[in-house]
Amino acid sequence: MPIDFTKIPSPCYLLDESLLRRNLEIIRRVRDAADVEIIMAFKGFAMWSVFPIVREYISGATASSAFEARLAVDEMKSLAHTYAPGYRDYDFAEIMKNSSHITFNSLTQLKRFLPDVKKFERPISVGLRVNPEYSEVGTALYNPCSPGSRLGVMADVVGDTLPEGVDGLHFHTLCESSSFDLENTLAAFEKRFGHLIPKVKWINMGGGHLMTRKGYDTEHLIRLLKDFKKRYNVHVILEPGAVFAWETGYLVSTVEDLVENKGIRTAILDVSFTGHMPDCLEMPYKPRIIGSYFEPVAGKPTYRMGGNSCLSGDFMGDWSFDAELKVGDKIVFEDMIHYTMVKTTFFNGVQHPSIGVWTAKDEFKLIRQFGYEDYKNKLS
Repeated sequence: MPIDFTKIPSPCYLLDESLLRRNLEIIRRVRDAADVEIIMAFKGFAMWSVFPIVREYISGATASSAFEARLAVDEMKSLAHTYAPGYRDYDFAEIMKNSSHITFNSLTQLKRFLPDVKKFERPISVGLRVNPEYSEVGTALYNPCSPGSRLGVMADVVGDTLPEGVDGLHFHTLCESSSFDLENTLAAFEKRFGHLIPKVKWINMGGGHLMTRKGYDTEHLIRLLKDFKKRYNVHVILEPGAVFAWETGYLVSTVEDLVENKGIRTAILDVSFTGHMPDCLEMPYKPRIIGSYFEPVAGKPTYRMGGNSCLSGDFMGDWSFDAELKVGDKIVFEDMIHYTMVKTTFFNGVQHPSIGVWTAKDEFKLIRQFGYEDYKNKLS
């Protein structure tokens, strides 16, 4: 049954449980067929109220901070695979407490914290992030292999010998990428670090494997992973984020005003692009709106969508509609549950969208509403 958006409060992030389960089934199938470990990255999807559903399909998570590592233990009920560009003395004990794997970004960080890891009360597997110097990500903001990148150790720095204490190698070069992008990355990785692979227990291939996107060649991915495992007899880990929540939900908003300036009409909404959809401006990408034409259509009512913050650039456009918009109309943005939802802010103190789920029983379940205290307590 289609979602009845008239029953959804505005503004509200709405996850469709059936769509989430569809993605999880694909992820589990790839995991089982390729005999690899797939864990979930909180940086892309951290809606912990639905982690009980996620745990029906996969059991692990990757963290990038002490808080995310604790969330893994609290809500995913598993120790985290943790990586951060830089660890700090005062919360490293907390990271060790909540991690099964800790990956270091540099040889200096490895040397600094390895004694602590060795002395910890239980074994922790140690990894080193390396830079294959290859990525097909076109947006510089998301390219970890751009010249001068701070992420990962270069091959000439690592040298011919695996550093003491290291169990695994980690690379991350993809962003909403295909299995063929991974194939090209693996060629670069093996060229620069192949001599070290037989010396490690595991290889973490990072995230960005968008296997739940329509048209993604999952069979090619499975073959690629199986062939790699056969060549090196090594455990393989993937840690995607967006793949779990890709096209699983919406941001429901309402038209609060309609303004016009030199022929450009803008619908002022009760949500903000900079506050609630930051990836639209950062990537950038233009989301689809239910009931609209993605590109302007001559002769049809056409509007920009304007956010409700005071930032001049808090808008995107343009979309066309079959009828003129009116104050009170619902505007439903598609694919708003991964990444951009995690990055939301209380900028300008504008109302933060609620969080809800459209259940598999075709019922709306309100998970969380936000109020003044949430805004106030974010600051001091």
